[in-house]
Amino acid sequence: MEPAFQRGDLLFLWNRNTRAEIGEVLVYNVRGKDIPIVHRVVRTFPQVEGRANAKKVKEVTVDTTPTSHMLLTKGDNNLADDTELYSEGQDYLDRKEDIVGSVRGYIPMVGYVTIMLSEHPWLKTVMLGLMGLMVMIQRE
Repeated sequence: MEPAFQRGDLLFLWNRNTRAEIGEVLVYNVRGKDIPIVHRVVRTFPQVEGRANAKKVKEVTVDTTPTSHMLLTKGDNNLADDTELYSEGQDYLDRKEDIVGSVRGYIPMVGYVTIMLSEHPWLKTVMLGLMGLMVMIQRE
């Protein structure tokens, strides 16, 4: 989601908002995968019955349709929307099923500790060893 957020930024999420606004940054999970994606809402759709009617839906904003649950997202640096990232046969995100939360704030670079520990498993052993050594040295 660069340039808005960088890899390693700690994001604060809010998931109690039932309205989706165009331009809102969301964290969502792709069905069948465990990797969360952070992208911006570029379009909202009113609720429709079945896939046949979904192609006839026009773009609307939240002000005219506060109960909109169908969302289309796009990364800030991507040329196309996220329909290629969604699971097979999925044309939009369902606010109730797919969305983890809305980004409400962030702290830059705090998440690098977790990234380093997950990418370099030997670093966990080194950190635990150093912590154990510090406990033994600091004993009075």
